[in-house]
Amino acid sequence: MKDMCISFGGVQAVDHVSVDLHPGEVVGLLGHNGAGKSTLIKMLSGAYKPDSGEIRVNGKPVTINSPRDARAHNIETIYQTLALADNLDAASNLFLGRELVTPLGFVDDDAMEAETRRIMGRLNPNFQKFNAPVKALSGGQRQSVAISRAVYFNAKILIMDEPTAALGPQETKMVAELIQELKKQGLGIFLIDHDVRAVMELCDRASVMKNGKLVGTVNISDVTEDDLLSMIILGKQPEKKAS
Repeated sequence: MKDMCISFGGVQAVDHVSVDLHPGEVVGLLGHNGAGKSTLIKMLSGAYKPDSGEIRVNGKPVTINSPRDARAHNIETIYQTLALADNLDAASNLFLGRELVTPLGFVDDDAMEAETRRIMGRLNPNFQKFNAPVKALSGGQRQSVAISRAVYFNAKILIMDEPTAALGPQETKMVAELIQELKKQGLGIFLIDHDVRAVMELCDRASVMKNGKLVGTVNISDVTEDDLLSMIILGKQPEKKAS
């Protein structure tokens, strides 16, 4: 994304922000509420149409005016709410709105369950509750369903909104392992988060925003938690350490 801009009612929510993402990389987006990070990503996901700027996928300019456009370019979003239907099982959620059908046009429940077992077995081999409604699953298991849905539909760029929020230590570890597996498969991930520690643990780089502007993008290996906090609060790049 290059020089992205959008305003609402005369307020510049995102002001000439540029960020990039490579296959097999996790980039964290940090900033206070209102910093513009979610708005920036909603332009990539098709929820908002930018006033100006350019989005490139695999080096080619693309136009994204809707979530359908984003999915056509293999961009999938997992919101904090996960957008799961609580009363349906994993397979029904994975294919919700995109059901597999038989040659006669009937919904193919057996094929959907088989595909769900295949894809979830690859991402989370310990998952067994295929026939339970997702409301009966733990937070980490629900994340597994949402992530599997994105991967099945050939996501190349995955947007994750605070994936470990409200999860306990074991569930957080499960999600971290899922993210590592997605990296191995070559997905690029934008991770929106308020938790600096989570970004330090899960991300390769971090882009920090403040008041709609990009403070900077840093390699996680080059900074500390305090450096990132300083960028968030003061809006300044960390000083380069003497070699």
